[in-house]
Amino acid sequence: MKTYAVTVGRALVLGAMALLDAALVVVILVTSLLTFGLGMIFFFPPMVRLLRFRTGVARRLTGGWLGIAVPVPYLPSPLPVRPQPDGWYRYERQLYKTPRWPDWNNRLKWMFGDPATWRDGLWVFFNPLAGALLLLPLLLAGYALLTFRSDLPAAGSPLLALAAALTLLTTPVLLRGYARWNHLLLSPTAKAVLTARVQRLDQARLATVDSQASELRRIERDLHDGAQARLVAMGMTLGAVEELMDKDPAAAKALLGKVREASSTALVELRDLVKGIHPPVLAERGLGDAVRALALDSPLKVIVTVDLASRPDSPVESAAYFSISELLTNAARHGGAERVWIDISSNDRALRVVVTDDGSGGADPSLGSGLRGIERRLAAFDGVLVVNSPKGGPTTATFDLPNALSGEGGPDRKSSLPRGKAIIVGICWGLGWLPLFPQGLVAMFMKIFDAEERSWVLALYLPESLQWPLIVFNILLGLSMYTAGTLIPAIHTRQQRLAEVLPARLWLDRC
Repeated sequence: MKTYAVTVGRALVLGAMALLDAALVVVILVTSLLTFGLGMIFFFPPMVRLLRFRTGVARRLTGGWLGIAVPVPYLPSPLPVRPQPDGWYRYERQLYKTPRWPDWNNRLKWMFGDPATWRDGLWVFFNPLAGALLLLPLLLAGYALLTFRSDLPAAGSPLLALAAALTLLTTPVLLRGYARWNHLLLSPTAKAVLTARVQRLDQARLATVDSQASELRRIERDLHDGAQARLVAMGMTLGAVEELMDKDPAAAKALLGKVREASSTALVELRDLVKGIHPPVLAERGLGDAVRALALDSPLKVIVTVDLASRPDSPVESAAYFSISELLTNAARHGGAERVWIDISSNDRALRVVVTDDGSGGADPSLGSGLRGIERRLAAFDGVLVVNSPKGGPTTATFDLPNALSGEGGPDRKSSLPRGKAIIVGICWGLGWLPLFPQGLVAMFMKIFDAEERSWVLALYLPESLQWPLIVFNILLGLSMYTAGTLIPAIHTRQQRLAEVLPARLWLDRC
């Protein structure tokens, strides 16, 4: 009962806010007239900010109260204008002494060209109607309650109570429909999603290029300072052996022993170098066994737990392996840890790795440590690193790589409308005419023209005080059924289009 009371209260608040949007519609119309009719373009940015504030409130309430998250759909804001070498600021073909007007023009162009701005306006224009529909059952129940307390015949009391109960029972359904309405117009479009994804991928690409360049420099340095230097020394030693072979065979034999030792050391260094590029055990046995082998070579006591139903792709495995290796190195070198726990598991299609050590803590990625390198490595795969390292320890580093595992669910990109939704759509289109036309519009005209023949019109058999409320309810019910029958396939089609335009590796299950 408490939950239902909260639902009714939320419906009242959301419906009242939607009705108040009618005043915002008037403000937008007046501002649009001043902006586009009289050329007062400076009214446009404040109007857009007010509109985005209102839709931001609606998104937060839809996510917090109605349980459907609505992401922010706006395109990335323009960067501040930078001065030219001569100190002037350019906007298209105009030069300015200060950045004020170029920045203002860029923001105006950004607001005007963002499709989400116009979708917000469309939502505000029709939201009062949605709010009226949301409040209709509550108004009918209140009207029935007032009528019940008046001089109503006793025979009408059960019917009145039944009508009030039925109207209140529709409130949760209308709230779910209102949440879908908000998600339809206030969530990002496919273009906005792709634009944000492209921007993030550009940043990840630059970080990946920098990371690969540093890896190449490390490999070159290791080859130059390690195996290459030893091979050069071996060549010089073999030259000395050739000269001593006839003069001093014992000395030549001793030098050959040193050459053999140097060759063994060079071979070990080359194997370590190859292991640092891509460990053979990672390619042959997978991430779990590679991390276990890494734990055996670590001076720390490492406990590894692996729970994976399938292997990630090779690049993802490599990124996860070297990230774990870097975290182990940090725990031993900087954290002063003695024990480390590594947990590798799956979260739906995401690969999740949790590394915990009992060190002194205080790790901070913002200080430019090796954790920044891990972030750059994971960013290429949309990975996120979270570090919890209070002073005194322990340190817990968690990173997720979304869509890293195949065969564990994910969106069905070619699925048809689910059976439950298809049944609802069929009922809405098949029976929506019944309350709308014969029991709604026809009853309304018969009531207006005071027709004597009531025929099969149910509302006209009720007491006079209940006829108009039931007629209005039937009309709105029919319109709601046709609206639901249209919106449910539209939302499903929109999700399928997003699934088609986004690559499989980038699908987020949230659009």
